[in-house]
Amino acid sequence: MRGLLPFSRVLYTLSNRQARRKPGIVGIRCGFCGTQSNSKPQPSFGLLFDIDGVLVRGRLPIPAAKKAFEKLVDSQGQFVVPVVFVTNAGNCLRQTKADQLSHILGVPITEEQVIMSHSPLRMFKRFHDKCVLVSGQGPVLEIAKNVGFKNVVSIDMLRESYPLLDMVDHNRRPKLPTHPVSNLPKIDAVVLFGEPIRWETTLQLIIDVLLTNGNLCSVHQPQRLSHLPLLACNMDLMWMAETQSPRFGHGTFLVCLENIYKKITGKDLKYEALMGKPSELTYHFAEYLIRSQAIQQQWKHPITSLYAIGDNLMTDIYGANLYNRYLEERVARKNPKAVAKMAAATGSATAVPQDEEIDNLWESELALPSATSCKSVLVCTGVYDPNTEVPSDANHCIKQTVFHGHRDFRFDPALVEPGHIVQDVAEAVDLIFEQEKFVPK
Repeated sequence: MRGLLPFSRVLYTLSNRQARRKPGIVGIRCGFCGTQSNSKPQPSFGLLFDIDGVLVRGRLPIPAAKKAFEKLVDSQGQFVVPVVFVTNAGNCLRQTKADQLSHILGVPITEEQVIMSHSPLRMFKRFHDKCVLVSGQGPVLEIAKNVGFKNVVSIDMLRESYPLLDMVDHNRRPKLPTHPVSNLPKIDAVVLFGEPIRWETTLQLIIDVLLTNGNLCSVHQPQRLSHLPLLACNMDLMWMAETQSPRFGHGTFLVCLENIYKKITGKDLKYEALMGKPSELTYHFAEYLIRSQAIQQQWKHPITSLYAIGDNLMTDIYGANLYNRYLEERVARKNPKAVAKMAAATGSATAVPQDEEIDNLWESELALPSATSCKSVLVCTGVYDPNTEVPSDANHCIKQTVFHGHRDFRFDPALVEPGHIVQDVAEAVDLIFEQEKFVPK
């Protein structure tokens, strides 16, 4: 991916290491308490659910969602298979989203079952002590501190300190000439949680920070060879709310930021890391949580298959297929003939990672995945047009000719081809149970 550091560079020490098995590392209580009875079927698969467009539309639950989750819990309210909710939303804490899901689905959900787009930021410990500018909406300062950042500045704080920088809205301009009200520390990095409310203000101030190297008292230096580290969560170009057509997502905001920066400097904006779906980093973290739930339940079978259920070809399906490719490549690396075959199939000599550094890092951070596949399931209740006739053969799915994915992710038709297409999430659960020959008691 253009402008990104090697994947191995973005993995930093987690405070909760599975390899060291610290007490309370996962602590799943509600829905995953107690010891699994030997008389109950033990699954070898886990489910990754997108939220918007799969379980809800805006604030309205999709009817099929409750029906689906009635099949996923037993009479005691415990999940019969490991479940993780993987959302690109980033405007609240994991616990808040877990509480919302519990209310909507009528089953107990814990924060350990939820991955927000910003959740992997916990691993970026080398930035936690630096002064970071955060952008988004909701409790951004609380979110930033919750994932480990200690010295945080918001866009509003920046605007209050430098009121003359925000000049687009004439009604918000200072009435009299003014000087900076307070001296904020020099900004060392920029973290983008999600789309802001006032795009023009946020775009202007982020560009100011990037072009002054974090010192807003200085003038723009568009000819600088590099800019401050930039970490972005949520690359969704669009998402599905209550209305019939998709709405702009944070990916659209990133398109604006990237193009403004390039127009001014003539250079590409570069990211230290991109998080949220379809980033592999997010799926690694999801697999770790799935595996942890199985351990908590004392299920003896390893979780070898993941099913990712989503409504967006460019994030949910692309991400699941990308992670599936990674899992296949891990297996292939143990077989030289398979390595050569995979590289030839993808047309890239670098398609299969050559070094073991990535695996070694995951072994020390989250332990190596037990999963060997991640299958994608597309539902028709969200971004994917629900009025489109569902093909009987997923291989005949209409391929997108316009790539809505992020600039730094290469378009590959195979990655936006869902493994299965179903009408809604209830059908998805039925299909997966049938595929796995799983009959909960």
